[in-house]
Amino acid sequence: MNLLIIVTVISLFISLFLAFFLLTVKTKHKTSNILFAVFLIITAIDTSDPILGLLTDRPSNLGMLKTTLAFLQIPVFYLYILSVCYSDFKFKPKYLIHLLPFLIANIILLPRFYTVDIASKIDFIINRQTRIELQLTHILFHIQVLIYFVAIFILLRKAKKLYLENNAGTSINSYNWLFQFTLVLTILYMIVIFKNIFKFSDYPYISEWIKIGILVLQLFIVCWYLFKALNNPGLFRNIDSKLKLVSDIILEEKKNEPETVNEKEYNEELVKLKKYMVEEKPFLNPSLTIQDISNEIKIPVRDLSLLINHQLGQHFFDFINTYRIENAKTILKDPTKNKVTVLEILYEVGFNSKSSFNTAFKKHTGFTPTVYRKQL
Repeated sequence: MNLLIIVTVISLFISLFLAFFLLTVKTKHKTSNILFAVFLIITAIDTSDPILGLLTDRPSNLGMLKTTLAFLQIPVFYLYILSVCYSDFKFKPKYLIHLLPFLIANIILLPRFYTVDIASKIDFIINRQTRIELQLTHILFHIQVLIYFVAIFILLRKAKKLYLENNAGTSINSYNWLFQFTLVLTILYMIVIFKNIFKFSDYPYISEWIKIGILVLQLFIVCWYLFKALNNPGLFRNIDSKLKLVSDIILEEKKNEPETVNEKEYNEELVKLKKYMVEEKPFLNPSLTIQDISNEIKIPVRDLSLLINHQLGQHFFDFINTYRIENAKTILKDPTKNKVTVLEILYEVGFNSKSSFNTAFKKHTGFTPTVYRKQL
């Protein structure tokens, strides 16, 4: 128990300190910071039981309300991911629906806990293993966790695809660790569910030991994520929630009217696009978007997106990287530029990350830039 208290104090201090930092630091992504700070605060409150147990051992309405705050953790995290993925994220009244599990849990507990005297509250807690209300709230929490994490992974998958279809920057690398963080957090909540099973069994002490492990793991996860987030403040940020996937656009067109392919118009647009790419070299811009090219060659974004993503069978991201890699290969082949480093080349052709350059180069050539140069 002493170990649990020590770990809880450390966890509370770090979580609240990081939350304070996120709420006070100056940034243009204030909404995302606030949401993640709220997530940290709710998590800190949820894990403060050992400390509160030293102050009072009597059940109270405030104590039960603190416990049910856990129902707000994952909804807040979901909104945080939403705010990170979409640049035009704003709070909307419809998001209040995420309060529903929290409200349902408290309504369930209203008749036999919130509205009764202290003696009845004590009896309710002592006999918690047979109280249907607590069993229902735990089942509801577990269902909520599963549904929200599935929704988060679907959201991340869609955000990545939208980014690939409309952007050619290197922010896509941020998806990998954002996905990893969500995966690790999912595993953590699965452990919490496992812990709760023992909480209502004949071996509650196992639940306490698992709780210590969760607190320690939670600290490392949060600190790792914030370190990454502060070093990659851009994340996606370029995705507009109004954008549609090409597959959805095609589906809409098939529903609304028969598909008519104007081969001549398609060829003209393709020639126009390729000519612009060769002559103007827009791919040298690290943060190029499909909107930028649309504005220059006067082809609507919708048509341009269908041309590249559907007709050519490439994501816009890969389409642009093809030109960047071809440009890089030309430089690597030039004997007069054998003193130019790989790092200088990647910046010159439109990349701003060595890892993204190496990944794209190997994808297109089968070799890393260094190996490719040595083989010439």
